[in-house]
Amino acid sequence: MLDFNKYQIETRKTKIYSDDIIYPSLGLSGEVGELMNQIKKIYRDDNGKISTVRKTDLKKEIGDVLWYLARVADDLDIDLTEAVEINLDKLSSRMDRGKIGGSGDNR
Repeated sequence: MLDFNKYQIETRKTKIYSDDIIYPSLGLSGEVGELMNQIKKIYRDDNGKISTVRKTDLKKEIGDVLWYLARVADDLDIDLTEAVEINLDKLSSRMDRGKIGGSGDNR
């Protein structure tokens, strides 16, 4: 199994764009839209049930989202593993303080 750092490095091998952050940012947005489209189809076409085929399609879209996310982080020189650890620490702190619900980054 790959960790986030290794995955981030592996995505460099399939990068075919310049170092402009715009391409992977737009790609990330598009892939999140494709993921949401698969979720929409669960309710529109599959009566709210996740079929084996749909689950495979969801996995592919999640993989595409992760690729673009890793590229955005890498192009910004942000260690993806570090970002994940910061996120988990933030969420743990919110849970400990009873602030997991609600809105706002600094709660």
